[in-house]
Parts: sequence; structure tokens; C-alpha cells
Amino acid sequence: MPRILVTNDDGVRSKGIQALADALAPLGEIVVVAPGREASAVGHALTLHHPLRLEHLKDSTYALDGTPTDCVNIAVAAVLRGLPDLVVSGINKGLNIGDDVTYSGTVSGALEGSLLGVPSIAVSLQQGTGEWDFADAGRIAAEVAARVLQKGLPARTFLNVNVPRGASRGIRLTVQGKRTHATTVSERRDPRGRTYFWIGEGEDQWLSDGESDYEAIRAGYVSLTPLQADMTAVEAGAFVKALGLER
Repeated sequence: MPRILVTNDDGVRSKGIQALADALAPLGEIVVVAPGREASAVGHALTLHHPLRLEHLKDSTYALDGTPTDCVNIAVAAVLRGLPDLVVSGINKGLNIGDDVTYSGTVSGALEGSLLGVPSIAVSLQQGTGEWDFADAGRIAAEVAARVLQKGLPARTFLNVNVPRGASRGIRLTVQGKRTHATTVSERRDPRGRTYFWIGEGEDQWLSDGESDYEAIRAGYVSLTPLQADMTAVEAGAFVKALGLER
């Protein structure tokens, strides 16, 4: 029976990870190792400067006081004591598309799995009004996971799955979207007069690309994007060569 490691960045008690584990249960043995509290937007951070503590909550569910990347490594080293057959990270509350994948702890959980040589998937759900409904995202995650368990993935790649709110119109193979990025920084003062800062998202404009994850979600489709850790800008190679810095 396949062993499937489930993690996230919303925390081990999130309804999203519970829905994901339940949806994947028919496919194999599910082991959940996730942050004990929310760890959103931590990216691919790895904890190196303080010890990590693992708490066994119930059955095959564990909480770690670390990042999603920590969770994958501790799961492999101390819980599974070996590599799983699949890593699935999510279901995240909110999309992880375009440039946001570089910040996402959810995406980084799957990235770490792929670096360890394990087929991996990140799953995120678009925010809507009212209560979160993870049913459709869980069903799609299970469908993708079943196919990946059967066929595998190319080395050092993983899948980034984003699900629109409501009933989706289908699944599209997409590329990572691009946008003009804007971050707002608010400077404030606490009751003692000390300065502090609050970082938020500003107005972003998505660049037009009919094959992007953003356009798929906008049209009501599930976005299926293959990602990789290799960030080499191959197309910029000729430009950099022309700088004449090689010796």
C-alpha cells in the first residue's frame, strides 16, 4: 500500500488538511505531519537555529513547531523513517499562483518532497464568501494523486494545483502567471511610541497570458502547473555572456 505524506502551511488543525487526508485515504496509508500553528508565507524556510519538537496528536497525525519544509524532513527522518511514495501539501486556504509560489509554504512542502526524490503535489483553493468548502478540491486532489501514484513525475518536478471556488469547468495544463508586483509597507507606532511596520499586498496587475494559472482560475478551471526548483534563467544566458565576465 502506498505511503502518502500530507502536510500544509495553515497548520495541522486546519479543515483543509483534514479534508485532504480524508480524500486521499482510499489511495494508501496517510501520515500527516504539519506545523502546529499557521506558517503561511514562510516560503522554503528551513529551521537551523533552534530545536524542533514533534507532538503525536492522534493515529498517524503529528504536529511540528516548524515550517512545511521542516515537516517533510522530520517526517522522512523520524516518522516514516524512509521516503513516502507521494507528498501532498494543502489544501491551502487561498490560491498559490504566479509569483506567489515563491512565498508559499504550501508549495514549498511539495518542492521539498520533489528535492528528496518523491513525486509531490501542492493543492490550493480560491477564497470565496462564507465558509470554506474543500469538497471539490479534495476530490480533484485525489484524482491527481491517483494518476501521479500510477505514472510518477519527472525528476525534481512537482505539480501545483489550484482550484477555483464553486464547481470547476474542468482542468487545464498551465504555466506560472506573471504580474506587476506591488507590496505595501505601513509604518505605525505602538502605544509606547515605538515604530513598527506592517507588510501587505498592494494593487497587482496580471500580465495577459492565456496559458497562465491566473487565466485558468479566472475562467473557472482548475489550474495544473508543473514546477521545478531550477531557477536558471536560460533565455538570459546570451545576454549575460555578452557582458564579458567569463574568464
